[in-house]
Amino acid sequence: MTVTEADPGMSFALSSDQRLIVEHVRDYARAEIAPLAAQFDRSGDYPREQLRGLADLGLMGATVPEAWGGAGLDSVTYALCLEEVAAADASVAVIVSVQNGLPEQMILRYGTDAQRDRYLRPLAEGRHIGAFCLTESGAGSDAASLRLQATRDGDDWVLNGTKAWITSGGQADTYLVMARTGGSGARGVSCFIVENGTPGLSFGKPEEKLGLHASHTTTVTFDGVRVPHANMVGEEGQGLIIALASLDAGRIGIAMQALGIARAAMEHATRYAAEREQFGKPLREFEGVSFKIARMAARIESARLVALKAAWLKDQGRPYGKEASIAKLLASEAAVDVTRDAIQIFGGNGYSREYPVERLYRDAKVTEIYEGTSEIQQLVISRAVFGELT
Repeated sequence: MTVTEADPGMSFALSSDQRLIVEHVRDYARAEIAPLAAQFDRSGDYPREQLRGLADLGLMGATVPEAWGGAGLDSVTYALCLEEVAAADASVAVIVSVQNGLPEQMILRYGTDAQRDRYLRPLAEGRHIGAFCLTESGAGSDAASLRLQATRDGDDWVLNGTKAWITSGGQADTYLVMARTGGSGARGVSCFIVENGTPGLSFGKPEEKLGLHASHTTTVTFDGVRVPHANMVGEEGQGLIIALASLDAGRIGIAMQALGIARAAMEHATRYAAEREQFGKPLREFEGVSFKIARMAARIESARLVALKAAWLKDQGRPYGKEASIAKLLASEAAVDVTRDAIQIFGGNGYSREYPVERLYRDAKVTEIYEGTSEIQQLVISRAVFGELT
């Protein structure tokens, strides 16, 4: 299936091996994750057993080369696998997405061979969980204003400060931390690998969030945390460049997470509309319902195509930042709108925890916020569009 005339070679027709991989992930997600999603939502338990199962399928290091312990998948196959996980439980999907899109990609692209062997390999094999530490309470969208300080002390760096809203905080083994090593602004930030258990490293209690309860989000505090210079990723002063470049891959992952949520909501709403009767006929026969389903399908399919184009461009080694931002913008907005409409189709039942759509609605909202808000995506897209005029 050719998507655009501008890219005549772009096709998303999967090979038999690709289809088999996606099917295996779908079967596992439906059998081992989806039945526990409501329980995880209520308990907030971290899904370690399910993550180990996904690691056995190669999904915890999906696009990392086999030489470094990964599955060596292409980005399109990985994206479709992530959608299947998200359709089962978005909490599990975001842990997988962060791991693949941020810590692993940062070490793979910018780390040394020693760093890849010590840190990337156990992440890619699923023996370790990774976390990405950029956001602070006063530095969200304005990442260049971060304040966590790293001071050189011989062959070490000493880190002091606090990060906020860190996915898998306290649960992760390996933290990729952006810290200020120089003056103000973007060029004064460097990236460090910090191991869990390092003296001075501590974590707040999991945030009480609207959704994604099984994905723990905490503050991470650095109180005199000593890190060897060998744990700096890239050169001094390159940290923010590394972080922002890696967010492009992460945004494809969040787009696929949003699409999985939206697809699950549409599937639940479609079944409900086919079975539920009002005024003597199924809900599906009312245009007010069937047209909602039609728009759900159109928005999901449209956003998926953009996300897969971004993944394809990544595989080709071509720039994909604009497409990743478009995909995240469209998919996250679709997820919020589709889950809201799904609740409307369910009526009063949709407002009850006895049905899954209210959980999907709560899980969807954050996709418009993390790894760059919708407003930031529009800024990225508009700059790219104006840049194309030169």
